[in-house]
Amino acid sequence: MERKIAIHRHIEAASLVIFEFVKERMPLSHDGWVPASDIKQSLALNFVAVPKAGKQYGERGWLFATLARMLEDRDLLEHKKVGNRAFYRAKMR
Repeated sequence: MERKIAIHRHIEAASLVIFEFVKERMPLSHDGWVPASDIKQSLALNFVAVPKAGKQYGERGWLFATLARMLEDRDLLEHKKVGNRAFYRAKMR
């Protein structure tokens, strides 16, 4: 159980780093919406998610998507999609 708690603390900490990054970038973005592609690129959050013998072509944003969803579930982050592009902004309380 201690390992589970430790892993979840690290994941939560990573999500909060993304939250702070989005808050910092909001004033630089149109209407405060930060492109997901900018977040993933700036923080190098694209990774290959399958074993080496598996078949995935290139890196994907699965880690970012997971962390962003955690923030949405905590009502800290908003998401919108325009065409095929995703955008995020921090909810200010």
